[in-house]
Parts: sequence; C-alpha cells; structure tokens
Amino acid sequence: MYRTFSELKKDLRKNIQQLKKVKVALLGDTATQFLNIALKGTAINEGINFEIFEADFGQVSRQILDPSSEYYEFDADYTIIFESSHKLLGQYYKFSGSQNAFAENKINYIAELYRTIQSRTKSRVIYCNFPGINNQIFGNFSTKVESSFIFQQNKLNYLLSAELAIKNDNFFIADLLSIQNKWGRDFMFSPNIYINTEMVLSLDALPVVAHHMVSIISSLEGKFKKCLILDLDNTTWGGIIGDDGLEKIQIGSLGIGKAFTEFQHWVKALQKRGVIIAVCSKNDEDKAKEPFEKHPDMVLKLDDIAVFVANWENKADNIRKIQQILNIGFDSMVFLDDNPFERNIVRENLPEVCVPELPEDPAEYLEYLYSLNLFETASFSENDTERTKQYQVEAQRVIALESFTNVEDFLKSMNMVSDVQAFNSFSKPRVSQLTQRSNQFNLRTIRYTEQDIENLMSSDDHHTISFTLEDKYGDNGLICVIVLEKKNEETLFIDTWLMSCRVLKRGMEDFTLNTIVDIAQKNGYKYIVGEYLPTAKNQMVKDHYEKLGFTEQEGRWILNVDDYQQKEVFISTK
Repeated sequence: MYRTFSELKKDLRKNIQQLKKVKVALLGDTATQFLNIALKGTAINEGINFEIFEADFGQVSRQILDPSSEYYEFDADYTIIFESSHKLLGQYYKFSGSQNAFAENKINYIAELYRTIQSRTKSRVIYCNFPGINNQIFGNFSTKVESSFIFQQNKLNYLLSAELAIKNDNFFIADLLSIQNKWGRDFMFSPNIYINTEMVLSLDALPVVAHHMVSIISSLEGKFKKCLILDLDNTTWGGIIGDDGLEKIQIGSLGIGKAFTEFQHWVKALQKRGVIIAVCSKNDEDKAKEPFEKHPDMVLKLDDIAVFVANWENKADNIRKIQQILNIGFDSMVFLDDNPFERNIVRENLPEVCVPELPEDPAEYLEYLYSLNLFETASFSENDTERTKQYQVEAQRVIALESFTNVEDFLKSMNMVSDVQAFNSFSKPRVSQLTQRSNQFNLRTIRYTEQDIENLMSSDDHHTISFTLEDKYGDNGLICVIVLEKKNEETLFIDTWLMSCRVLKRGMEDFTLNTIVDIAQKNGYKYIVGEYLPTAKNQMVKDHYEKLGFTEQEGRWILNVDDYQQKEVFISTK
C-alpha cells in the first residue's frame, strides 16, 4: 500500500533531473531528519523534486520571526511546520496563565507565525495538527474539565480549522490526528525512540505522514485524482447481474450487501464533491444499467455517472474511450475492480492509471480505500457539484459532432454564449481552483490560491478576465481564465492563459484573444506578449501563440495590437 521508509530512502537515488522542483521548508520542534527523507522519496514517486531546507529542531519561532534567518534566505514555496503533541504537553505543564486559556494562547501564537510568514513571503503553510495524548489525569472525565490537557488539545485542533484554515487561503492542515485514528497510537509513536532520539514518528508511520503532506502539495501543484472509474459486478454490488438477475444481486442493509451500500454512499459523496464517476463494465449495457434504474436499494443512479461504458471489449480500451470523452489525463484516473486479471490488464496497458489492489473481502473495501487518501484536494467550490452534469452534456456534444460533416456548421448550431467578466468575489473560488486543476491547456502553469486572486483583483498593474460558456446542450460554467500584467505603458503581458479542455475546438481560443486585444486597445497598449513555459502535461499548447499569429522574439511571443484583425467566432457575449 505505502512504500516502506527503506524503499523511500532508496528512491532518492533515482534520476530526478526531469521532475519539477518545488522548494519546501521543514520546521519542527523535534527531530525531522527522517521525515525529510520520507518527504523527498514520496515526492519523487509523485513526480516532484523536493528541495528541502530543514532547520535544526526547536527553531520554529526563531526561523520565522527573524527576518534575516536561513528560512527567509531559502524562499520556500511551501512551509511545513511540525510541532508535536509531546512538546505541546510540556508547554501545557509549564503554562503560567489559566490552563483554561491554553488553547487560545497557542492558536494566537500559530496565527502570529502564519501572519509573519505571509507578510514576508508567498509561501503556503502546512501545519500539522496534534494526535491525541491521553495523560490520564482525569480519565474519561477530562472531556468535562475545561482546564484538562485533553480538553485543551481537542479545542486547539478545532481552532486550527475554524480560526486559521477556513479563514486563510494559504494555510493548510496536515491531519496527523486522522492518521492516528486510522493506524493507532502505537503505530505512530515509539516512546523509546522519542526519549533517545527526539523523533516522535515511528519509521513505519513516516511514509504515511509524508504521503499526506505530499498529497497537499501535489494537489496545489495540479497533481490529483479527478475521476473514479467503477467496475460493477462484485465491485459496486455483490453478484453478477447477468447471471443472478436484478432481485438476487447483493445490496441493501443485510449481510454483505451492507458493504456495497456503504461503498456506494462513499462514491456518491465523492461525486457530490466534484469527482467524476464513470462506469467500465464487461456487461450488456441494458443489463448493466438495470440496477441503477430499477433496484430500490441502489444509492448510485444513472444521473451520478458521467460516462457509462458497458460492453465486452478490453477494459483498457474502454478506459481510453472514457478518457477521450472526459479529455483528462490518465494519471488523474482511479480504476476500481474486484478482478485481479482486469486490474493487471489496465496496469500493463495504462500504467498512469491508479489501480488499487482491492481486498478480497468487500467488507474491507472502504477501510482500505480510506487509508489510501486517493482524492486529496486543496479547494472546493459550489461549481464542483455540477461537474457530473457538465461531462454528461459533453458526451452528448461528442455524439452530436459526429453527425455533422462540417465543423463550422456544428459550431453555428451550438448557439454558444459567453459571460465575460473581471474576477469578482463570486468567481474567485472557481478561478483559483481552475489555476490549480488545469494542466494541459495552461501556457505558464501558475497556481493561485484565493488570497492570490484577491490580490490580483485589487492590483492596478493587472487586468483579470473570466469566461463562462453556455450552449444549447447546457452550461459549462467558468472555463477560461486570463491574467494580464502591465509591463510598461506599451506592453501587456499574458501572465496566465488557461482553459478547460472540455471546450477545445469551439473557437474559444480566438474569442479569448479578441477579448484580450479589446482590453489592450481600450487601455492604449501597442503590444501583447505571451510566453509558453513547457511542462510534462502542456505540450498541446506549445504552438498556441504561433497559431494565433504572434511572432516569436527571444523566447517570447509578440502581437502588434494595431495590426490585429478580429477573428471570426461563433460565440456571442452575454
């Protein structure tokens, strides 16, 4: 499931020259040398090269409060602050004020560290919450005694979320408490190692903790899972629909059926969060759809499925079909199948797809999947809840296009309308999320948090534009983001140009450029400058500016505003 610490250590020998480099500062109040190794090894397996500055332990305050410290000289992209429950307990014992106020005092200290970092750097902060220590002073009664350590620690973990994480876009929590809840305190902590080495995490726990921390950073860097593909027989329900019939498949509240029902509730919750759900089943399509349509105990319905593929073809080929419709990377897909043969077929033919090794007993599916933390995210917006419908509609568009011999006629028939606006408080969450999610059509791959978007909205040196796209099949929502930066009185630089791949080949690129040129002309700019920064995933836009008529000069692309002829598009403005 997880690589061992020894395996992660060996992974540091791999060739990482081609991996994206990310600068991470690791600050702790206990020894972090082995955590450093685990983080680097885990990141390599996620396709990222961590350059880590590790401060001596016990220097959290000094490194952050001293403006001339090595921490600020390093200029980290991410700052991981690992303060342990054991040191917290020591602080509690020594606290001079009323112990009822201990959690409030500590959260104020953490908030001050965060504000100081934000005032001096652009680093995002990942702070570890506090796994429980039951010091047995009051036993179970401690939850009713406000001054007890248990009460104050629980309150502190709550305040980390309620007072800091929710209110600050660049503050994220590495949930060590949930790891301990899953794996147990004896797995996480070895008293002997702690007393002799000042290391609070066991060697077995290090890969799990590192995985959670790296998952946060991977998500912010645009590397995360977007789609869950489900097999049906003995994965989504018990039994084989084609052999057993509708009445005899196992689902509901009795026996092993309960395991499949709870599994479906989990999938449904992911769908509501914005994860795309697809079906890939070896079945006749009408038989495969029957439980979704007729079984009273089915939690999942056809409306929850973005793409439904059921036939007798190779599952790797069917997943390729799903990928073509969704237009997302294979590395953002997770495929669940109870059959080891099918799992191996997909692994061999589509190695980028994540294929978990499901337990043989369906009763163990969920606990196993919980432990993998497959669907880490760094953002959530209300638009996410509409994602399934948007992809269902996209499948309709793909089918409709096949009936036209002329693409221009198809585009005219679409009745496309775009709402073009500067970023605002309503679009801010979705804009931020798109910058974090978009990898393929993304010219410079700059990631922005909501706080970064807020700063751009109030900047006199930037123009911001968001585009929605609606057609006769449905509303795609916000699908394009532009950030323009004033370089001088004559030059406007395209800092960010990204688009959802769902709207490719509909003229949105031309429509967007027409809009950019309009802004340039209204504000007296003579030149628009674009730049393409290659990544492993954005090869599709390497010729973007050339196709749009820009001229290359010293690695950048220049467009003369006065010479520009508005491009013909079939998109009107709302």
